[in-house]
Amino acid sequence: MYLDMYKLDGRVALVTGGGQGIGLAIVEALAEAGARVVIADYDEAVAQQGLATLRAKGLDAEVVLMDVTDSARVEQVAAEMIARHGKVDILVNNAGIARSQTPAETVTDEHWLNVIDVNLNGTFWCCRAFGKHMLERGDGAIVNVGSMSGFIVNKPQAQAYYNASKAAVHHLTKSLAAEWGARGVRVNAVAPTYIATPLNAFVKEDPQMYDAWINGTPMARLGEVEEVASVALFLASRASSLLTGSIVLADGGYTCW
Repeated sequence: MYLDMYKLDGRVALVTGGGQGIGLAIVEALAEAGARVVIADYDEAVAQQGLATLRAKGLDAEVVLMDVTDSARVEQVAAEMIARHGKVDILVNNAGIARSQTPAETVTDEHWLNVIDVNLNGTFWCCRAFGKHMLERGDGAIVNVGSMSGFIVNKPQAQAYYNASKAAVHHLTKSLAAEWGARGVRVNAVAPTYIATPLNAFVKEDPQMYDAWINGTPMARLGEVEEVASVALFLASRASSLLTGSIVLADGGYTCW
């Protein structure tokens, strides 16, 4: 009974930023659980490489090009998916950027707006476009990828813009959950710690920062993409049927200190 609740047979899912890193791991997790998954990415080369990686493991997915900051394109993709598949059961808003290590007093308008546009606006555009269809059916699960940075201020890197964007994603998650819960659509988020991805590869060249990250984490290590994907799978499945508005910390204990 309980293992069956994690199965996603017959479910249709879309993962933004699904071509690499955490996004690709989530695509793999959902596909392995039986879902028909669509990789949505703005970079075709990245999306196709991710698809090739997936197929090498005996899994498959579709690819669609989509920039989450383009609300018209997001609406178009949602309509096309509904026309092709008849429904979208699961939306994972994974697309995000950091552009860390810029002190607040030197952040340009472009820098601030770019991070907010991808991380917050892009998440909302997708929730709005796909959520409308889910609400019409009275069924759906949305999983947003937030961050422990929505709870704490990271050190030593300065990134007020990123922290603010992820805190906003968390509150957006709760707000939508409150609005849509009685109408059959659950909205939750996973909030990871530092994960070993291309986005964080730079830290290997900065021993001081790496030591700060590790020494600030009770588990004394970076997280792995699979560890975030497993939480996303849980939140997308019937195993989490009583959860909505939850922000699940997968932070190795970082926020305990």
